[in-house]
Amino acid sequence: MSLDLKGKGINTRVTHAGKNPDTVHGSVGVPIYQTSTFKFRDADHGARCFSGEEKGYIYTRIGNPTINTFEEAVTELEQGFGGIATASGMAAVCAIYMTYLSAGSHMVGTDAVYGSSRMVMENEFSRFGVESSFVDTADLDQVRNAMRPDTTLLFIETPANPTIKLTDIAACAKIAHEHGAVLVVDNTFMSPVLQNPLKLGADVSLHSITKYINGHTDVVGGVLITRTEDEFVRLKSVINSTGGTMDPHQSWLVLRGMRTLSLRVERGEQNAQKLAEYLEAHPRIEWVRYPGLKSHPQHDLAKQQMLGFGSMISFEVKGGVEAGKTILNNVKIPQLAVSLGGYESLIQHPASMTHHNIPKDKRLAADITDGLVRFAVGTEDLADLQADLEQALALI
Repeated sequence: MSLDLKGKGINTRVTHAGKNPDTVHGSVGVPIYQTSTFKFRDADHGARCFSGEEKGYIYTRIGNPTINTFEEAVTELEQGFGGIATASGMAAVCAIYMTYLSAGSHMVGTDAVYGSSRMVMENEFSRFGVESSFVDTADLDQVRNAMRPDTTLLFIETPANPTIKLTDIAACAKIAHEHGAVLVVDNTFMSPVLQNPLKLGADVSLHSITKYINGHTDVVGGVLITRTEDEFVRLKSVINSTGGTMDPHQSWLVLRGMRTLSLRVERGEQNAQKLAEYLEAHPRIEWVRYPGLKSHPQHDLAKQQMLGFGSMISFEVKGGVEAGKTILNNVKIPQLAVSLGGYESLIQHPASMTHHNIPKDKRLAADITDGLVRFAVGTEDLADLQADLEQALALI
């Protein structure tokens, strides 16, 4: 008998979400169904499975018990209709673009969105006659002004990567739906523990599960969770046909990592709040962007649409790029690496790393300055992280 998680707290839901498919042996851990195909009982059973008359597994690209367990678990956390796991976060992004855009259609996106999400649109999908406008979606007037009669997709990331600007999800849902468009929210920075876009009117919530949901810096993957059955069917068809699906072992690793999601997020957020306050008061720091600071221009919106402030900090060191390099080259605990959301702290320079392929004028227009440092705060001891930053800052 599966546990009814309705009304249960986030820690209980993270621990128990997803149905264990092992009804034969009763294993507590989810089995890995490492198979490419599934045997039918007889010819009629196979025909019924293919026609949809009977539920059953056919081929792992189309469905697999281990993968489905992960999809059901994330759907429970996001409180949506259904989830679809993908081979990478960018496979999820491309599936969104392929589903909701076609030749002659237009999308509006967050200007400071993850670099690859923007560049695949501007460099690849543009070749097929798709047009895009990337604007500061934190400014709702810019969103409204960018919408056109042929706009079919509003794609936002909040908090934005790496500026940590926030976008009003409920307001964007209203704008998108008034124009007959779909709202997709990249929810990677917050995870389902701290933000649930579907409850605010979004049609699809997207995650690079490489980050917080997996949390161990050892798996690449993505997931899409839809608010309605119609959107689920549309996306599932595209992903099944194009083959960007997750494999069973990936799913098993991610599901295992997900069980500690709420614990990791809570600890990372506690560290980030204190470190953001420390950095903001430091004489060698120009500015700090963290939603939990009262100085953040959208601090009130953060309290309104988020259940916490997360563990991502952006800051700029006085002295520009060279001073920033001093920090990057001299911290000992945070690893100098891209990505985020693992148990360990990571630090990087977006202008020369994750957003290097965005032209400088567009990058600066999106407030991604040359001196911006992005700090993904992990679960280490706060005192150790602060002392490490202090010794690095002293070298400037």
